[in-house]
Amino acid sequence: MIIVQIKDNESVDRALKRFKKKFERTGVLKELRRRTFFQKPSITNRKQKQKAIYKQVTYGNDANA
Repeated sequence: MIIVQIKDNESVDRALKRFKKKFERTGVLKELRRRTFFQKPSITNRKQKQKAIYKQVTYGNDANA
C-alpha cells in the first residue's frame, strides 16, 4: 500500500504528483500489463535475447569510436 503524507501548506496537486511517482516506481502497472496474457517461456527468452542483441549492437563495443 502506498502512503503519501500531505505536508503543511502542500497543495493537493503536489501530493498527487508524489503519489504518482511512488506508484510508478513500484512497477504495479508494468506487472499488470505483463500479466494480461500468457506468454510461453520460450517466447519470453527469445525476446530477451533479441533485446540484448539490439542493445549490444546499438550501445555496445564501437570499433569506430
